[in-house]
Amino acid sequence: MEFTKMHGCGNDYIYIDCFKQEINNPEELSINLSRQHFSIGGDGVILICPSDKADAKMRIFNLDGSEGKMCGNGIRCVGKYLYDNSMTKGDAVTVDTLSGVKTLKIYPDDKGKAQFITVDMGKASYLNKDIPVNLEGETTINKPVDICGKTENITCVSMGNPHCVVFCDNTDIIDIEKEGKRFEKNPIFPEGVNTEFITVEDEKTLRMRVWERGSGETLACGTGACASVAAAVACGYCPKNEDITVKLRGGELKIKYTEDTVYMTGPAVTAFKGEVEIDE
Repeated sequence: MEFTKMHGCGNDYIYIDCFKQEINNPEELSINLSRQHFSIGGDGVILICPSDKADAKMRIFNLDGSEGKMCGNGIRCVGKYLYDNSMTKGDAVTVDTLSGVKTLKIYPDDKGKAQFITVDMGKASYLNKDIPVNLEGETTINKPVDICGKTENITCVSMGNPHCVVFCDNTDIIDIEKEGKRFEKNPIFPEGVNTEFITVEDEKTLRMRVWERGSGETLACGTGACASVAAAVACGYCPKNEDITVKLRGGELKIKYTEDTVYMTGPAVTAFKGEVEIDE
């Protein structure tokens, strides 16, 4: 099986071109291929498939084999793959996801390869029913909630997938595996949740670590960065309609929150290509 290893800010997936080859069991494939040291290694597998709605359809499978709805870093890499392989016309790319069709703007380098990509990520929702989160009230914004015996002030946001944002003094000292697991499968989140731990450096700069459902801590999360800026705007830390820098462990993203949508700009990188033997 042919594959391409790509990453956005260190959030690395194994990309498979399903225009050329058929994948019958992506859940098991993701578990097997994503293992560090024993296979290719990565945060999961992303299939690039034909679509009757867009230039391509993206399917995301996590380390544990579960299917995700949306991945901000992943969709930039899909856009790069389509652009670099002349599978789309011009610098606008459309990608179909389980969270709807997303539009990407490509910024190529001097060799004509996609380097930076802006994604219209769609509108952020604070509504509990959209996330979903089982708490009283219409929204959960800077609300003290008991999470496994510890009270946390949380802000919940949907970017097509569920996010819980926690503001803290210093992300570097967090035991993120312990803390992330407290949130991920907590009963108040019936579909699980991605948890972002955020330190506000100033009104235009956030520092972030993320625990992703199904994958654990990753070096970056595009939807998480968008959700974090949306939460920071709701809590009064950051302004609307301004570029906010989100510093992740794997790099930086620029996020602009508006009333109508959220824009994310960041790099997409091809690490290497190869072939791997798989059991049918």
